Amino acid sequence: MSGCMKKNRLSVRIRDGLLIAGGALLLWNLLDQNRFVVRKKEIRTDKLKKGESVRFVFVTDLHSKKFAGNNESLIKAIRKCKPDFILCGGDMMTAHPGKNNKTAVSFLKRLAEEYKIYYALGNHEFRARLYPETYGEMFDEFVDAVECENITFLDNESVLLHDLPVRIQGLTVDREYYKRFAKMHMPSDYIENLLGKVNPEEYTIMMAHNPEYGEEYFEYGADLFLSGHLHGGIIRLPYIGGVASPSFHLFPVFSGGLYACREQYGYVSCGLGTHTVPVRLNNPGEVTCITVSGKK
Repeated sequence: MSGCMKKNRLSVRIRDGLLIAGGALLLWNLLDQNRFVVRKKEIRTDKLKKGESVRFVFVTDLHSKKFAGNNESLIKAIRKCKPDFILCGGDMMTAHPGKNNKTAVSFLKRLAEEYKIYYALGNHEFRARLYPETYGEMFDEFVDAVECENITFLDNESVLLHDLPVRIQGLTVDREYYKRFAKMHMPSDYIENLLGKVNPEEYTIMMAHNPEYGEEYFEYGADLFLSGHLHGGIIRLPYIGGVASPSFHLFPVFSGGLYACREQYGYVSCGLGTHTVPVRLNNPGEVTCITVSGKK
């Protein structure tokens, strides 16, 4: 066999191998974009008495994604967790001119029929409100569409649960903290100026959409911060985590999962939908069920 024939056969094998690998990755991506998992976490604290507990489901970054049965599969999964309430971490809608967010509205209204919902703003809600010249009445229309007694928006606000010393906060940061390619400096008193000081007698759960400021959230003193935004880092690698953030930071420190700092915790959800980069590899959508209980 001539050298040219051998080279041609090798080229064909390489081409075929790349096509098969590319097809497998495409299929994997489609599967992960259209499925979700339920992750359960338990946290113990001295701020609750023994026998006291609170359970909630954390959902974020739906981006008006529709799973099986018009999101009936999501509703059923949440019901199985038997939460006391729901926390929404933002970006349930998508801020894009002309975007239809009816799926997000429908999902939230369905949830609100059964559960109390506390909703923090993500960067999509924030920029839709900030730039009406671009997005028109999108933000107001979204809020009006989901408005009901069981949905409370926490825009640099907080609520204290009636029966337990548990405070839920919703942090809304300025647009500069979502800039691409560079992480902006956050002053040490920035969060405190927005939300006030943490009460050491209360268990504080802070929803803060962007986890790239996880260290600052720990320094603020919240007992548990909840974030999303990174979509799990788009591609997740074993033992490493997410590959990239929406700000194009490679291998972000807080990309997904539970993080601990002394007696404080942070949980970063991989979210449910996608935006801009429609890729999820080894990274299905996520519904998170968290139980906080006393250990005294």
